[in-house]
Amino acid sequence: MAAQATLHCLTGCAIGEILGMIIGTAFGWGNLPTMVLAIILAFFFGYALTLRGILSAGVDFKTAFKVALAADTLSIAVMEIIDNGVIALWPSAMDAHLDEALFWVALAVSLAIAFVVTTPVNKWMIGRGKGHAVVHQYHH
Repeated sequence: MAAQATLHCLTGCAIGEILGMIIGTAFGWGNLPTMVLAIILAFFFGYALTLRGILSAGVDFKTAFKVALAADTLSIAVMEIIDNGVIALWPSAMDAHLDEALFWVALAVSLAIAFVVTTPVNKWMIGRGKGHAVVHQYHH
């Protein structure tokens, strides 16, 4: 269950990260504003994926939003810290462009490392009835 929850989180984070980097690069932004946008979008898409599932179970938006925040905030935060930390520390990765292999390799490796680090965090939260454990009562 922890790996599945982390994969869910990884999907939202990856969508946000890639979209943020594409937008930042397209507008010629520097590394910091591009990274901030990517992080904001990672949280947005992470929460959106959870909201979609909860809302489809007939839950009102306010309740669904609270559940999404409770379920995903720590997981997304850990994933973003690890993902962006790896990219920031990887030589030349911050300056790689979308058409360069280094961009995609660094992103893939950083997300893989983030998955490995975040899975035990999700396992710990689920074991305590938190994180994605709160979402499962809404799945049918």
